[in-house]
Amino acid sequence: MHLSIRLTPTSPHASTPAKTVPPATAEVPGEVQSESGYDRVFWLGYLSNGLTTIANGMMVRYSDVVTSLGGDEQQLGLIVGCGMVGSIAIRLFQGDAVDRYGAGRIWRWSLTLYSISLLMHLLLTTAYSPAIFLARMMMQASLAGVFGSSITFVSLRVRPQKMAEIIGTLGTSGFMGLMLGPLISDWLASLNSDPAQLVHRMLTIAAAFAVISVAATWFATQNSFVPPRHDRPSLWNVVTSYHPLMISLTAIAMGAGFAIPMTFLRPFSAEKGLDGVGTFFAVYAFTGLVARLASRSLFERFGNRPWIIVGMILLTISYACYLPITRTLHLIYPAMIAGVAHALLFPSVMSAGTSVFPRRYLGIATSLILTMFDVGTFLSAPLVGIFLSTAKPITPNAYGWMFAAVAVTFAVITVTFSLTPPGRRADP
Repeated sequence: MHLSIRLTPTSPHASTPAKTVPPATAEVPGEVQSESGYDRVFWLGYLSNGLTTIANGMMVRYSDVVTSLGGDEQQLGLIVGCGMVGSIAIRLFQGDAVDRYGAGRIWRWSLTLYSISLLMHLLLTTAYSPAIFLARMMMQASLAGVFGSSITFVSLRVRPQKMAEIIGTLGTSGFMGLMLGPLISDWLASLNSDPAQLVHRMLTIAAAFAVISVAATWFATQNSFVPPRHDRPSLWNVVTSYHPLMISLTAIAMGAGFAIPMTFLRPFSAEKGLDGVGTFFAVYAFTGLVARLASRSLFERFGNRPWIIVGMILLTISYACYLPITRTLHLIYPAMIAGVAHALLFPSVMSAGTSVFPRRYLGIATSLILTMFDVGTFLSAPLVGIFLSTAKPITPNAYGWMFAAVAVTFAVITVTFSLTPPGRRADP
């Protein structure tokens, strides 16, 4: 067996629809509104996305929220994993709503609910009540709507060939938010050693960023296109007809690969006696930002498939790099490699996974691939939490075994994807 990575200019698509559905006769009216994609509307959306990811980036210390409420690592994993149920359960319905009612409208409502969910955490008194699961589910479900609708919104404004580029460019705001969010949380932690006060400040400031993001989104989308009403097949028929299986499997691995550090790097660092996780995420985000800008045109030139394979290889290597860590400085190595992996994987997987759907179903397609990312978090967070709680009484190197097992799993998925022949793009 071998990994086949051919950098031959080709169409930027890689997946095969499971069934055949008659293609649309025309693209969605009014969808291509900007030849370059980089206009006032885009940059307002860019600002909104950046502010949202700052708020979300601050949640790398979500373990502090759970700990301050009396929870342990296993409870943290269960809360994060169960929180994804809200996101997974509503993703496809959000996608269908985007296609029916417009991405701008869903984007605004989702951001409003996200702001409320952050403030709800301030009312919690224990990590073992249903309330924290409800608040986390609402937070993740609203984030699902934010990112699904924002990606769909910018994608529909450009030609299909520029989708990976415009998604990647929008994603640079996410890298900047991910860079700043953890640093803000670490700075807040340095101001006061009281865990309860830290959590209160962190959630309040994150909610403030989200509220400002609502305003930016309103200005970006106030004149946005609303799709015309027409007969549509059922959501189930659309999904089962075009669902790209191997892309979805890769997206699940990607979701797990990015979620595990977000959830467990903080307790791992505490166990190892390392400093704040802000260093890791600052390096991760800066490297990803540079890699994203450098690779912007590669997806249209060579297609998505080579970069999916390269990205998965790098993600696998990044997990192996956790094994020898003994000092804070060592976090730089997995951070840099994972940052490049993220820069390559997200736009290529999104573009490859959505391109097998007709453009009129882009909201559903985008939400489906994002659902697969959520499934990765849903599966990985509880499994890792339970594994760590079970392994710690047995071995002092529980985290090492966990990182090694994840790396092996990703390697298997990478080989499987590379041996699966590419498919074709759907008609518009």
